[in-house]
Amino acid sequence: MNRHPTARLTPYGDSAFLIEVADVGTAHLVARAIAHASRTGRAPDGIEDLVTGFASVVVRIDPDGDRLEQWEQWLADLVSRDGRGASAFGSDAPEGSGGDPEGVARTIDVPTTFDGPDLEVVASGIGCSPAGVVELLTQAELRVAFVGFVPGFPYLTGLPPELVAVARRSTPRPSVPAGSVAVAGGFASIYPRATPGGWMLLGRTALPLFDPDAPPYALVRPGDAVRFSEIADFSRHAPTPPPPARPRPPLAAGGPRFVEVLDPGFLSLVVDGGRRSVAAMGIPRSGPCDRTAMRLANRLVGNADGAAAVECTASGPTLRFEGDGHVAVVASSADAVEVRIDGHPLRTGAVAPVRSGQTVAVGRLGVGLRAYLAVSGGFDTPETVGSRSSDLLSGLGPGPLLAGDRLGLGAPARPHGHLTPAGALSDPGRPATVRVVAGPHAFPPFALKGLVSGPWAVGDATNRIGIRLTSDRRRITPDPRGIPSTGMVAGAIQVPPDGNPIVLMPDHATVGGYPVVACAITADLPILGQLRPGDSVVFTEVDRPTARHAHRRSERGLAGRVAGWYPTAAGT
Repeated sequence: MNRHPTARLTPYGDSAFLIEVADVGTAHLVARAIAHASRTGRAPDGIEDLVTGFASVVVRIDPDGDRLEQWEQWLADLVSRDGRGASAFGSDAPEGSGGDPEGVARTIDVPTTFDGPDLEVVASGIGCSPAGVVELLTQAELRVAFVGFVPGFPYLTGLPPELVAVARRSTPRPSVPAGSVAVAGGFASIYPRATPGGWMLLGRTALPLFDPDAPPYALVRPGDAVRFSEIADFSRHAPTPPPPARPRPPLAAGGPRFVEVLDPGFLSLVVDGGRRSVAAMGIPRSGPCDRTAMRLANRLVGNADGAAAVECTASGPTLRFEGDGHVAVVASSADAVEVRIDGHPLRTGAVAPVRSGQTVAVGRLGVGLRAYLAVSGGFDTPETVGSRSSDLLSGLGPGPLLAGDRLGLGAPARPHGHLTPAGALSDPGRPATVRVVAGPHAFPPFALKGLVSGPWAVGDATNRIGIRLTSDRRRITPDPRGIPSTGMVAGAIQVPPDGNPIVLMPDHATVGGYPVVACAITADLPILGQLRPGDSVVFTEVDRPTARHAHRRSERGLAGRVAGWYPTAAGT
C-alpha cells in the first residue's frame, strides 16, 4: 500500500486497484490522468475499466493479461507525487473539465416541471415553501460526481445545506417514473428509466439521459456541470408516452440460418464476453456467470471464447434449427444436465451435428445452476452497447428468451472433437470452497475471521446481480459510518448493515455504498456462478500472489481441455 497526503492505493481483489482521494474533484483528475495516459500509450496495456466514485477511482485490469504488476507500479507512481494535492494529477491530462476523461468541459441544462409527489414533504421538512425548494435547487451549481445504480443515473453534488439534509424515504417506491428529478442523502439525480427507488421526488424532466442505441449512450459523464431550470408545462416538452408495458416482440433473425425458441426454459439468456470500458456510465460488464463453462462450450464448436451462447439457468430451452450446424452444452460436470437432439441423448461436453428441422432440448440441471449452449458460428443477435449480453439490472439486451424468438446464427467454423474432464469433482453434499483476497475496505480483524470461519447458506434472493448469504450463527459487523459510494467489481463481498454478506455477480451495480470485506479470486468466480439457493459455501483467505498463480494455473488447464477435430478422436 502506498500513502500520500491526498491519495492511497489499495489492491482490490486480484485484478483491480482502489485509489482513495480527498474529494470528488481529485477523483475526477485522477480518472482523467489515467484515461489519458492509457489512451496515449503512456500507461501499460490491459486496462479493462475505470470507475469514478465519490472520492475514489477503481481501475480494473484484464485478469488474462500479464500487466498487473506494471499497473501496480504505474499507479503507485501516480499517487506518490510531490504533495501538490489535486493539481499533481492534472499534468498527465489535457486541459478541460477535471472529471471528464475526454477533457471536454460541458454544462447540461435540465428543464424541469416541479410537481413531484414529495415536494411538499421536503419543503415542510426543511421549513420553507415548495417554491423555496425549487429556488434552492435551480440556483445550485451541481456537478456529476459519478454515474451508477443504473446506466446514466448521475449522482450530483453541490446542493445547498438545506437539501443535503434530505434523507431517503423510509420505504422505497416499487417504481419511480423515468425522468423523475430527486434528492436524497446529499445528492440530486434524475432517474433515466422507471426503476424502484427511495429518493424524494421533486419534479420531472423529458430530457433523455441514456440511449443504448446511440453512442456515447449516457448524456452526462463525471465532472459535467448540471443546472436545473423550471418550466411550467412538462407536457409541452415531453416525448410521446410509451405504450403500456407488454411482452417484447419476438426476436427476428436476419438470415436464413437461425434457431427458433419453442420452449424458453426457466431463465435462458444470450450472453457473450460482456461490455468493457462503459462502467463509468453505470453499465455493468454483464456476460456469463460461469465464464469457464461458456468458453469451453464455445471452443468445442470452434467459436472464439467470447462468442454469444445461451446461458441456461435451472432448466434450459428447447430450440428448433433452421440450417445445419454443430452444438455443444457444457455445465459444471459431465452429468449435470440432460441434453437431447430429437429425443436422442447428447453427452454434456460433447459436440454433435444438428440438421435443419431438428430440435435440441436442454433439461433440468441436477448439479449446479447454469449450463451453456453454444452453436458453431455463435448466436448472431443484435448488439446493445457493444455486447449481445442481456443485463438484468440495467435492462440492456432483449432479456430472457421467449417462445417464438428466432436467434440468427453466424458463419460456422470447424468444431473440435473432445473435452477432457476437469478431474475429480467435489462431493455435492459438501460446501463449495471459494478463495478470497481480503479488503479493500478496513474492517476489524474479527470481521474477516467471521467470513472464513464456517459455511454460509446461499439465500433465495440470489440472481445474476448478487448472491445473498445467511448464517444462523454469525454476522459480519461493518463500520456503521459506511463508505462513500465506490466502484464495485464482480466477486466483491459487500457487507450491508444487517451483517449478511452479498457477493456481487456479473450484473452488479457499478458503484455501491456497502463496504467490501473481501473479493473472490478470479479463478473461483465460476464456482459462484453455479451456486444454487440452499447451497453452502466456505470462504478461505489467500494472498494476492496466490490468487494470481491460481488464475494462471486455471488458464493453463483450460488451454488443454479442448482437443482434436470433429468427428475424429482427440489429438488426431
